[in-house]
Order: sequence, then structure tokens, then C-alpha cells
Amino acid sequence: MLFPSTEFAIFFGCVWAVAWLLREANTARKSFLAFSSLLFYAAWDPYFVVMLLAVAVLMLVCGQWIERNTARRRRASITSAGIIMLLAVLVYFKYADLLIASSIQLADLFGYSLNLDLVEVAVPVAISFFTFHAISYLVDVHKNTIKASDSLLDLTLYISFFPHLVAGPIVRAREFLPQLGEVPRQMSLPLGASMALIIGGLFKKVVIANYLATALVDPVYVDPTRASMQEVWGAFYGYALVIYCDFSAYTDIAIGIASLFGYRFPQNFDQPYRALSVQDFWNRWHITLSHWLRDYLYIPLGGNRLGRWMTVRNLMITMFLGGLWHGASGTFMLWGGLHGVALMVHYGWARTRLAHDWRNYPNYQAMCWFLTFHTVCLLWILFRSPDLETARQFFNALLHAPVAAQGLSPTLLILLGLGALTQIIPKAVWTRLAQNFDQKPLAIQSGLVALALLGLLVLAPTNAAPFIYFRF
Repeated sequence: MLFPSTEFAIFFGCVWAVAWLLREANTARKSFLAFSSLLFYAAWDPYFVVMLLAVAVLMLVCGQWIERNTARRRRASITSAGIIMLLAVLVYFKYADLLIASSIQLADLFGYSLNLDLVEVAVPVAISFFTFHAISYLVDVHKNTIKASDSLLDLTLYISFFPHLVAGPIVRAREFLPQLGEVPRQMSLPLGASMALIIGGLFKKVVIANYLATALVDPVYVDPTRASMQEVWGAFYGYALVIYCDFSAYTDIAIGIASLFGYRFPQNFDQPYRALSVQDFWNRWHITLSHWLRDYLYIPLGGNRLGRWMTVRNLMITMFLGGLWHGASGTFMLWGGLHGVALMVHYGWARTRLAHDWRNYPNYQAMCWFLTFHTVCLLWILFRSPDLETARQFFNALLHAPVAAQGLSPTLLILLGLGALTQIIPKAVWTRLAQNFDQKPLAIQSGLVALALLGLLVLAPTNAAPFIYFRF
């Protein structure tokens, strides 16, 4: 059930209407939202609903045990046991085949033969996301950052709430559970801000991302050796816009929908292609994942407190595991590792005298932006490629593809320009537009929303492709 679909529009309308009718009965309202969220998840595979409920039970039991034990070692043991169980499920479904294949190859190197069969199980949708939600909850209870919840209903709603369930943002328990204590206002954001997020997200997904992906990026990645120079470079910049417009669209829609139910989600993107360093990029891109990795992996490893070399080590481990989180593939691991190298280079450069002196150079920021943006785009090749051979072919085509007689079509150039505008137009412009919308009478608001949705219906392709991050 995709956000930009008639089925989801009907589902959302019905759920929102019933939630509004239950606005004075918090327990009934939460129960209905939890049931609806599980129904939403069951649309992909009903069998995995049981696993989602089992994760909620694990959070409840382990959280209560941690809370009731004052002994430091005992609390740490319970927390570790809970995290190990969660990671075991994640590893089995997502990484078992990688481990088996690696074991077979390693045995071959030493002259042994392992007769192991691949697991080849279906990967539950959003398993990486709800596993991270559960881990952060257990760690925060262990650290006394939050109190352990004694409500299975609240924990079930927390990890299954349908706006963020499939592809984020990663909402921490300390951000969401306190909001469940009482019936919230039906909208946590002004209507204009919520609708701007939803309609803007739909436009980014169904118009910019879908068209650029299907008409430009995907055909080039099928076989980079057959593409022209214009197509390869169009796909090079195009994929940077595709993945941003696709992923930020999902989280924008999720934040907007959650606000219509009265709940606030954290921001997940902040015009990342304006970044002046790779570190700045990760402070703007998938912010909730970046902060999760920082708080639950990088800092526990020692962060930057243990000296320069340990800082470099911690950066590399964090980014490598961040790449592995995206999938059991050499391309993802190399993508994460090279981002770790880029962060390491930035860490070293920022501490040199030359970097300090150049900060006052008139074009220094422009140089930083250019290098950062193209570093990110080059590494997106690994992220998008199905295997390392395709990535090698794409890198080679950037330099050696033949120049075609004709360039990209005007439609593709317009879409590339629209994608670039998402990084250029100041956020204050959208804020003012949303405020102006809120000042209009209800009839005009309804008409503008209907007109915008009609326009999207006309512009959208017949079949909307799934969001890229659904597979993570």
C-alpha cells in the first residue's frame, strides 16, 4: 500500500475520520491506530505482523526488567540480551545469506568445502527501521533517559505507527511515547504546514523522482556501456536528485500525516546538497539515522574522546556498519566505508593550518561545496549499482562514453532543474506559503488542496514505483 495510491488515500481518510471521532477516548484511539497500523503492515505480508508484535513484547519485557533492576551489571546484561535477540532476527532475515556465502568462499581459500545452502528467506519490509527503534528504546531505558513503558499498546503503536513504519524517519521512544500520554490535538502542525509537506512530498515522488528514474537513471544503470555521454552524466546528477526526492518525499509525507493525527516527528532532511563538507552532508541527510549512528554506535565506541587515531577508527566502523545497515551487498559496504574515508579526510583537513587560513578565501566555500557534492554523487554510483561490475562500468562511462548528436530531452532538463530547486529555494519561502494558506477560508483551502491533488493525478505516471528505502 503505497502513499501515492488510491488505496492509501482511502485507508488514510477512513483512519483519520475514526481517530477524530475517538478524540476524547485516548485508549480507544491508540488501540484503533495500532490495529490500523498492523493492518497497513499486513498489506505487504500478514505473517510478519506476528514478528512485529513479538518485537513489541520483547521491548515490554526487557524494558520492565531493566527498570526493576538497580544492579549495574544486571541491567547491562538484560539490555545486551535484548539487543542480541533483536540483532539475531535482523541478521537472520537480512544477512544470513551473506554470512553463508562468505563462509563458503573463506573455506575455499583454505582448501575446504562447505556444503551449506542459502537461507533465501523473504526480508520483512522495514525490518532495519523497527529494529533500530527497538534497540534505541532498550538503550534509553538502560541509561535512564526514559522510563520503561508498562503499556504493550503504547509500544506496539510506537514501532508500528503506519506513517513512519516502512521507511522512517527513525523516531526515538523518548520523542514519541510521551505524546501518547493524553489525546493530542488532531493536528500538531498548522494545516498549511502539514499539507505543504504531504503535497510537496507527493510532487517530489510521483513527478520528479519517478520520471527521472524511469526515463533516465534506470535505463543507464541497466547497461552503462550502451549509454551516451549526455545520458551517463544526466544519470550521474539525476540519481542524486532521484534518491533525495524519493526518500525525502516519504519522510515529508510521514511527518505531514503524523501531524494530522496530532503527533510530531523529527525532521529528517535539511537540503543536504548545500553541504560544505561530508560531515555537513550527514548532518543534513537522513538526520534521524545519522544521529542514531552517532548516539548508539559512534559515541559508545569512544567518539572523538580517545585521540585522533581512535576517532578515525570509530568513524570508519560507524560508516561501514551504516553502509551494511542498508543491505548485505559489497556495494553498500564499500559505499559506507568510502564515506568513512571521506569523513576521516575532512577530520584531518579541518585541523590543519592551511584549512584555517583558507577559510577567509573568497571562493573557499564554493570549492568546498563543489568537492562535497561531487564526492557524494560519485559514491551514489555504488549505492545505486546492483553490483560492483555495474559500478565499474558506470565510472568508466563517465569518462569514455560516446557523445551523442542530441542531448537530453527538454522534459528531463526541466525535471533536473525542478529537483535542483529543492536545494536552492530557502525554507522560509515554503514557511510563508504555508502561513498564507492557513489564513485562507476553509473553502479556499479545500479548493487549493483539490486542485493540487488533481494536478498530481494528471502529472503522475500510471504506476507509482515503490519508495527506494522500502527495501531497507
